[in-house]
Amino acid sequence: MTAEGFLEGRRLQMARGVLLQCIMGGYPPARFYGSDDGDLALNADPKHIYRLPWSKQPRALAICDADELTGESSRLSTRGQLKAVIARYAARGLAPVVATELEFFVFAPNTDPTQPFLPPVGLDGRREQGHSAFSVSSNNGLRPFFSEVYECMAALGLPRDTFMHEMGVSQFEINLLHGDPLLLADQTFLFKHLLKEVALKHDLTVVCMAKPLAHTPGSSMHIHQSIVESGTGRNVFSDDAGQPTATFRHFIGGQQAGMADFTALFAPNVNSYQRLCHPYASPNNACWSHDNRAAGLRIPASAPVARRVENRLPGADANPYLAIAASLAAGLHGIEHQLEPTPAIQGEFEVPDSLSLPCTLHAALERLKRSQLAKELFGKEFIEGYVASKTMELTSFFDEITPWERRVLAAQA
Repeated sequence: MTAEGFLEGRRLQMARGVLLQCIMGGYPPARFYGSDDGDLALNADPKHIYRLPWSKQPRALAICDADELTGESSRLSTRGQLKAVIARYAARGLAPVVATELEFFVFAPNTDPTQPFLPPVGLDGRREQGHSAFSVSSNNGLRPFFSEVYECMAALGLPRDTFMHEMGVSQFEINLLHGDPLLLADQTFLFKHLLKEVALKHDLTVVCMAKPLAHTPGSSMHIHQSIVESGTGRNVFSDDAGQPTATFRHFIGGQQAGMADFTALFAPNVNSYQRLCHPYASPNNACWSHDNRAAGLRIPASAPVARRVENRLPGADANPYLAIAASLAAGLHGIEHQLEPTPAIQGEFEVPDSLSLPCTLHAALERLKRSQLAKELFGKEFIEGYVASKTMELTSFFDEITPWERRVLAAQA
């Protein structure tokens, strides 16, 4: 849209079906988004209009809500779903607080998708070999890129807590400061967009796939969650003596009750399950523990005021609005129904069948399709439309024969 049209308040409309467009570009049958495929209004959030600092030509980005023409939020909008979850907390005098940890890889350009990704050639003329995890000098070869990333984050008002080299080859992580869930989802979305745009300027490729390299840790989007009283800001997970509360237990119980049903929302792509089935601290379970990274739900070591639940299931490929909405909705379900969690686990453990999660996209979609809890919390229209779109993507994946199949199976009698 032109700047003049935007400033005049000209309404921007979009076909309703676009909210269910799959990643290859197609659409499920029209019955999943209304047979007429009528328009939605895209209404810019006035607090989230940004001048894009990496663009030579003056450009701006406005984060919008997708609303029905009658005024209410579209049930197909993931941002709208998150706002609805936050409103349900507010109705109980509560406000969720979240923070996201986003991991990503920085690679050289990859023009042939049949070939593996390679780390870029650094300023020293060499490619990283994978020995730089948590090193203070690990990103020196990418310093021009990261310098512009930091500058652009500052220009967009994106505060950062910590930035580090992660365990993988040319893999990095940013921790965004905790705050309002909608704000954090917006910031996570903006940061991923920023990364990819700045990388192109530096002849690099940023990849937020869950598992872009074999034999290497995948990329997660851990979600840290706590709940405070709306008026006082008191963390309701801790009592006056600093001990865990019943609300804390019920929140964990709700997370456990929803994780298997919601796995397809946290792990939305075929590649997501490459990360989960080759764990490297990416647990595919609904166990909970105090400071044990093998558990899907981890309670980090902290002071009582900062007591929180870390959901370690979502990957970097997850939609931040939907992943945060699903995690918070599950926790609220536990609070409302006073669900008790299983006993905490510590050390090495075997996951009981009752706490195991789907390990393929097909299994996760089947679980989501049958979930009455998901339809209760997000609406039948959204869940059925989401499953239809993701089923198209899965079918497209199965339409291709992989190099492994040709290499290993072709010689079989």
